[in-house]
Amino acid sequence: MSSGSASPGHEGNSAPRVLSIQSHVVHGYVGNRCAVFPLQRLGFDVDFINSVQFSNHTGYPTVKGGVLDGDALWELLEGLQKNDLLQYDYLVTGYIGSLSFLQKIVKVVEVLRRHNSNLTYVCDPVMGDEGKLYVPGDLPSAYRDTVVPLASILTPNQYEAEQLLGSPISSFEDAERACETLLARGPHTVVLTSFSPENADASAIWVIAATSQQQQGQGSSKVKLRIPHIEGSFTGTGDLLTALLLAWLHRLPGDLPGAVEHAIAGLQGVLRATAESCRPLVAASGTREQVCKARELCLIQNQGLLEAPDIQLRAEPL
Repeated sequence: MSSGSASPGHEGNSAPRVLSIQSHVVHGYVGNRCAVFPLQRLGFDVDFINSVQFSNHTGYPTVKGGVLDGDALWELLEGLQKNDLLQYDYLVTGYIGSLSFLQKIVKVVEVLRRHNSNLTYVCDPVMGDEGKLYVPGDLPSAYRDTVVPLASILTPNQYEAEQLLGSPISSFEDAERACETLLARGPHTVVLTSFSPENADASAIWVIAATSQQQQGQGSSKVKLRIPHIEGSFTGTGDLLTALLLAWLHRLPGDLPGAVEHAIAGLQGVLRATAESCRPLVAASGTREQVCKARELCLIQNQGLLEAPDIQLRAEPL
């Protein structure tokens, strides 16, 4: 993983540089709106490209805006390249809505690694959740065959991991094997950001993480962490978690349990505060748009929890 030393071409500036390619909304917190500010708050120098530019997230009854195509992405990259601005330590990708755009992402990774062979590529393979695919059907195989081998850190949820593997993940043993299989395909760290074992208590979900990197002391390279359920439906949680995992894996090299604990604590702190804030608003609101607005993550109001999270949940060996 990239160290905290000065980035190539940025002598004297110790802030690690990140390029984040994700969706964007004018109002609310998903995609880059959930990634850029938290990373900046945690000391990263973040450039970002918006793969979509929407008025709000798609849970609202009305959505307006446009989608960036692969050619436009490449044009932006060429502009950065001609000005010698491609010295990044990290690349993060989230929601991608088409095969052509994903194919351009592969080229972006290749170009960035020519400028910095130590580039850490953090891939959140956003494809679906709870048994439902919400991207085109040709994307899972493209992720599996082309993108996963390029990734350094992979952060699928349970359903997305099943899509990448082509088989169900029903038990902790399945989850451990899934991580091992994905690690063997290229990434050095895999985090299943949400996992529910078959016939498990619905009052909690689990995060499963594994790494092939050397751990400090007696630190485990495979861990699980139980997360109590927080009532309500919130968007952007996966995007925020991926950003926090990037930050804490960088800040705590060789300490997978600690990095996972810090990332989850930051996310849970924001979620608990949001749930508490929105409860009376949701109870009093009748319209769909009012409920969506009330449940937007209270990221700015609770930014201190990102940098100094209250760690209440502990990781244990898998």
